[in-house]
Amino acid sequence: MKDIDLNLLPHLHALLELKNVSRAAERVHLSQSAMSAALARLRRHFDDELLVRAGRGYTLTAFAQNLAPAVQEALAKVTDAMQMRSSFDPAGTDRTFLVAASDYATTVVLHPLRGLIAEQAPRVAVEIVPIIGLEPGLEAFGRVDVIVGPVGFDFGGSSRQLFRDEFVVIMDDANPLLERETLTLADIAAAPHAIGEFGPGVVTPPMQHLAESGITPRIAARVAGWQLLPFLVENTDLVALVPRLLASRLAPRLAVTIVEFVPELEIPVVEAMYWHPLRTTDPADLWLRTALRQACRSIGNETAVRTHPVRIGPPVGR
Repeated sequence: MKDIDLNLLPHLHALLELKNVSRAAERVHLSQSAMSAALARLRRHFDDELLVRAGRGYTLTAFAQNLAPAVQEALAKVTDAMQMRSSFDPAGTDRTFLVAASDYATTVVLHPLRGLIAEQAPRVAVEIVPIIGLEPGLEAFGRVDVIVGPVGFDFGGSSRQLFRDEFVVIMDDANPLLERETLTLADIAAAPHAIGEFGPGVVTPPMQHLAESGITPRIAARVAGWQLLPFLVENTDLVALVPRLLASRLAPRLAVTIVEFVPELEIPVVEAMYWHPLRTTDPADLWLRTALRQACRSIGNETAVRTHPVRIGPPVGR
C-alpha cells in the first residue's frame, strides 16, 4: 500500500470518465499541467497508457476500459465511508440534501416535505435539481442524494415506490370539446396538443398509451416537463395530458377544466425514489428517504377538484 497514492483516485476517475485531460483537471480543480503530471504517474503505476489519441480526442485503452468500473466503485465506497456517521440528529444539523426530480414531482412533493422538515429539521435545506439530462446509472448519485422519478425508467440504484397517480386531460374552460355530449380518445387526439418532454428518447406514459392505441395526437406545442402545460392551454384551443395531482393543484388558479378518462382507459404513473445501494444504511440518507415517504402519505388527501361530467371513452367501434 505504501506505493499507492490514494489522492490520485479522484484524478483517475475523472480521466477515465471524461477522456480529456483539460476537462478532468477542471472537475477536480487542478491545473492542466498538474493533471498531466498525475496522468503520467498513473501510467507508470499501471504500466499502461490509459488514454491514447483517437483523432482530435482521446480514447481509453482496453486495460482502462476494464479498470473504469472498479475505479468508480472504489471511489463510491470511499465517498460513502467518509460521509458515514454513527447517528444523525435532524434537529441539530444544517445539512443540505440534493434531490433530482421532475417539475411535476417537485410540485407534488415539496410542499408536504417542507412542512415535515420544518417540524423535524428546521435547519435542513433540500435543493431540487432537474431530472432532465441526468445520466442513468450509479454515477448520478455522485451529484445527488436521491432521485424521484417514474417507475420504469432506468435510474439505477435501489428504489422504493412513493405514490401513484394517473393522467387527465386539461383544456380551456371555453374549449368547444366541453360542449359535446360524448368524448372519445379519438376526439382528444384530433385536438391540437401541448405535450411535456423529458429529453431525447424518453417516451412519456400518455404518448406511449396513445401509440399503443394506434392513435397519433396532433402536436402543436412542446415544453420541458409538465408543469407549464396548464398555463399553455388556458385561453387557447390546446389540450394537454397531465398527472391528476399536478392538475388538481394548478387548475383552481386557472380558467381550465379537468376531464377524466373512463377507468378502462386510465393512464397510470407511479413515482419512486432511487438511491445508491451503498447509502442504504447511512443515517442521514435514511432520514431523508423516510421523510420523503412520510411526506407522500399525505398526497391526494386534499379537497377534490371539480372535473367535467363527461369522461373520455374509447373510439367508436372499439
